[in-house]
Amino acid sequence: MHRRTLVTGAISVAVAAAAPGTASTRKVGMSDVGRLQEKFAAVIASDHKRGGQRDIEQQAADLANTALNLQNAGSATQRVRRSLYATAASFRSSAMWAAIDGRRFKDAVAHMREAQTLAELSGDQAIKFRIWSHAGTLYRHMGHPADARAANDVARSLHITRRDPMFASLGMARQMAIQGVSHELRSLPRTYEQAQEAMQRADSNASRPVWLLAFWDQAELHSLALSAHLAAGDWPTAEYHAHRCLAALRPHMQRSRAITTSRLAQAQLAQGDVDTATHTAMKVTSEAATQHPRVSRMLQEFGAALRATAPGSVNARTWTEHTAAWRAPA
Repeated sequence: MHRRTLVTGAISVAVAAAAPGTASTRKVGMSDVGRLQEKFAAVIASDHKRGGQRDIEQQAADLANTALNLQNAGSATQRVRRSLYATAASFRSSAMWAAIDGRRFKDAVAHMREAQTLAELSGDQAIKFRIWSHAGTLYRHMGHPADARAANDVARSLHITRRDPMFASLGMARQMAIQGVSHELRSLPRTYEQAQEAMQRADSNASRPVWLLAFWDQAELHSLALSAHLAAGDWPTAEYHAHRCLAALRPHMQRSRAITTSRLAQAQLAQGDVDTATHTAMKVTSEAATQHPRVSRMLQEFGAALRATAPGSVNARTWTEHTAAWRAPA
């Protein structure tokens, strides 16, 4: 995938890391890596609160460069250098995710290429999994299910999925979402069961990266099942998973709550429950509705479907007035 770009990027990064810097007796150590990882945790927290924003993408990209600059800041062991590459890859993958969430797909592809190079230099299986799994999501949102499946298969083939079933569970769940956009309705229940079974086998006390701990749980599994069944046109099952997801979501998952609520409204409207669907959609906060690109797009689609389903109805007028209030000056 994009071999020339990847090779060029790898050479550029490797040469930059190997190039002699200014004379320095400083020793770069794991404490430096630890300070960067604390900033990574803050990026993850911002993403779950208000994902898709350009400032999150830029902050993550800048911190990736900060991690790379430390390669030239002084002497370091091979362990520290690999950790710096892994940390840079983590930041770059967060920039990639922010661009995906903001539907800035061209930017996401650029971040992906850089992240893949950095991950290879680090040798870190967990961050490789994150990047390839995100690549699958990127291609799915771009409407390229074959590429999405291929990228997700790379993530699922990494040996970390055999060592830790929690990674296997996430890989299967994202496979389910890809099956949904491919309208493979018969495959969805079995894939869901496999993801659930892997999650149940996972050691709850195992050490895992902060990005995985921050979001991957039963609620997110239901979220991906909701996405899959909604894409496949199975509205009742989509609604079931939406309710289960909302009931299990942790408080910090504000972006996920807005996305799930929007999808629930779509599933209810598709079943002809106009009143309930309108009421559900109106639960999405104005902040999420106006500032999160993915939520904004889903609610625009909901409004168009509502007007087509019940033109001139009280619900259609109520929704129009509700959305007008979002755009009104303070």
